[in-house]
Amino acid sequence: MDDSSPLVAGAATYLVPFRWWKEAQESSLEAAAEGTEGIRYEAVPSSSLSISVESDLVFELRRDGGSDSKRPAAEDEGFSCRCYALIRRDVCSMAVRWHNDTILNTENYLDASDDICPLTLRISASQDTSTITIKIRKEDNVTESYIKASTLFSDDSELVYIWDFSKQIDHAIMNLQNIEFLDGQHQSENEILLEVQLYASSEAVTSEHETRKYYPTVPISQMASSSYGGDLFMSNGSIETMDFDLHTNVSSIRTSTSGLTGLENLGNTCFMNSAIQCLAHTPELVRYFHGNYAREINRENPLGMNGELALAFGLLLRKLWAPGRTPIAPNVFKSKLSSFAPQFYGFSQHDCQELLAFLLDGLHEDLNRIKQKPYVEVKDASGRPDEEVAEEYWTNHLARNDSIIVDICHGQYRSTLVCPVCNKLSVTFDPFIYLSLPLPSTKMRTMTVTVFSTDGHSRPTPYTVNVPKSGNCSDLIQSLSIACSLKQDESLLVAEVFCNRIIRFLEDPSDSVSLIRDGDQLAAYRLSKELEEFPLIVFMHQTKDESSKELRHYFTGRWKAFGIPLVTRLPGLSTGPLVRDLFLKLLGPFLSPKESTLDVDKDSIYDEDGITNIDCDSILPDFEDNATVKEKHFHDGFQFYLTDENSQVMLSEIEMNGPICLMELQSKLFVLVSWHEKQMTHYNVSLLNTLPEVYKFGLLAKQPQESVSLYSCLKAFLKEEPLGPEDMWYCPSCKKHRQASKKLDLWRLPEVLIIHLKRFSYDIFSNNKLEMFVDFPIHDLDLSGYLACNSKEPSKYRLYAINNHYGNMGGGHYTAYVYHETEDRWFDFDDQFVLPISEDNIKSSAAYVLFYERIRPRSLGT
Repeated sequence: MDDSSPLVAGAATYLVPFRWWKEAQESSLEAAAEGTEGIRYEAVPSSSLSISVESDLVFELRRDGGSDSKRPAAEDEGFSCRCYALIRRDVCSMAVRWHNDTILNTENYLDASDDICPLTLRISASQDTSTITIKIRKEDNVTESYIKASTLFSDDSELVYIWDFSKQIDHAIMNLQNIEFLDGQHQSENEILLEVQLYASSEAVTSEHETRKYYPTVPISQMASSSYGGDLFMSNGSIETMDFDLHTNVSSIRTSTSGLTGLENLGNTCFMNSAIQCLAHTPELVRYFHGNYAREINRENPLGMNGELALAFGLLLRKLWAPGRTPIAPNVFKSKLSSFAPQFYGFSQHDCQELLAFLLDGLHEDLNRIKQKPYVEVKDASGRPDEEVAEEYWTNHLARNDSIIVDICHGQYRSTLVCPVCNKLSVTFDPFIYLSLPLPSTKMRTMTVTVFSTDGHSRPTPYTVNVPKSGNCSDLIQSLSIACSLKQDESLLVAEVFCNRIIRFLEDPSDSVSLIRDGDQLAAYRLSKELEEFPLIVFMHQTKDESSKELRHYFTGRWKAFGIPLVTRLPGLSTGPLVRDLFLKLLGPFLSPKESTLDVDKDSIYDEDGITNIDCDSILPDFEDNATVKEKHFHDGFQFYLTDENSQVMLSEIEMNGPICLMELQSKLFVLVSWHEKQMTHYNVSLLNTLPEVYKFGLLAKQPQESVSLYSCLKAFLKEEPLGPEDMWYCPSCKKHRQASKKLDLWRLPEVLIIHLKRFSYDIFSNNKLEMFVDFPIHDLDLSGYLACNSKEPSKYRLYAINNHYGNMGGGHYTAYVYHETEDRWFDFDDQFVLPISEDNIKSSAAYVLFYERIRPRSLGT
């Protein structure tokens, strides 16, 4: 309050959302006893309600019904954010304390300048005192305060209601009555200044990086349960309201660099952030959510969220288009979305297309203009023209579904089923919100396998081959045999390696290659056909773990596995020296270059007496019992133990002075080799550790990339094909389930066409991602040739957003490419980072969901 005014100085008043006061008053006996009666005023335009030459914002307060004391009517219970309460400081403290019960010191919080904006009002009254004129002048207020006041009162599409529970306006009128109006005196000289504090909601806290001094911590669960209707939110220094028309449109929004704000990653939420950015840059949605969309909130729809999801999305969209480029943390939106679709609770990675489907469905239900959905009985086509049946289906659909999502995203396709037995024809016309297109890739798969010799004459070599996707192991071996120039007297044994162990041999030629995943590691061993009757011997490696810092390991020893298992045949009588010699022979190609300078005959390495003498009298623990220490001498720098195929059980140490007892019909002998630490320096261990994955995108970038056009994907989607055995159709003529043939056709196209590329394939054996490059049009997607009807609507589209997925099924990252109309260029939205990107670079094999908008011809004169 101005000290010069007749009102009591310091009697500050607060303008808060009416809902705050009402719910605090209902939940508190103290509040219920005080301040329950108030006077409602209607804030109406004064003249055009525009800023005058003097930069004054002028409006009038009209007392509602002429009653001095009046409780709110049922229709004014605060659920519209156009209704506010003017209350005293103590009552405001109760309202804020109720709104956020985590605040420990409400008084200090009320003094936070970031949450309260002081506003000076000039109040004048006519002689009959039935009308009060309010002026908000720039010279009385700081720029930020003036902008906030303009946001509150500059909407001429609906009235603003202010409940005065502080009696300050009433007192001002009484004091003005005592001022004598002089003839010819300007009315502005007969004014009283009233100081009002605009209070902002604590839900403005969206980032943990903001100053805790002004913003108390609010748990996400509490934020999620907070009511939206009527609350004011701070965003980048300006007040935003959930339910009120800012009177803006897309053209005015895009006159600045707004719309280039990133979203903070809350923990594996890149899938959500990329989807939000694509939708938040859909022109029709931007225009809609910057308007008075709250008028269409459906609070009666049991399939929706009582409008909470739509309000949360609308607020987030407005923040993304507000001036400034500080990244926003979408905590509240994620909480609301998780309430609608519980699978998105937590911080696990999810599929972006799945989130889009649930989000669009949730927004539709929250904004459905149909309050009571009628029962609609589907009629059989009965030979009627398709145009008549399609229109009937569409009318029935709109009778139950009518929202902005339906207006811009829903299309219609024709589904035709034919019984293979009686030729019964069934035609239906179903709506769609997006098109999921298959990728008609070639039937070949690229695989990399490393080939090892079993005679010690060559180093391992990786080979990349193409095999049929539906092929088997014999196809893989055949392609690999050609690539590595396999001799006629040789055969290949393929094994899958994991954690330095062979987990399985691919010995069955009929096994499907679909069992092999892209992230697997395969080794193939060249074996002599002349030795097929002898058992295999598999050498696995381990060495002392020097990284262990525990004292007990210093005395007992700690060992770790390393390297790729080496395989050969075990001919003749199995003895310790033979096993040692075979192993040293296999290690020959891995000798370090410096070893080749030794004056040693290479052939002597493989004679009966072993290799050159090495000082290897080190004493290491017995592997049969790591808890005790027994003296064991290394033989040529190695110790050999019989073990099982997983090296989990130590059977016995292989002695150098006796035979090895093999069980009858034993086809494989597994030997664990312990390396002396000095031997680790004599061999190229890094080469022994190298084994590439079956398919690693990026490492094979030099290979020709498989490519397909978007039109080919569309043709595959519309191609007639039989239903699967699990999708049998019940034929009404045969009265039996039949494997009918199905054909889809596009019938009605939406304003916004969302195309989902089915990159992820699922079957009973494995899950894979297709990294195929899809060549999609950017400016001129023409679907006229794919429509089954003669539509009068334009059928050409332009691309405006792309959702990208990088990585594989096990994990990955999502980003969005979005076209910004004002900047006339594309931007890469990678969580909180927003950077420009050339249009030449937006096409890639990472494209996952495409967003197109219909191209409408410009009318004359525009």
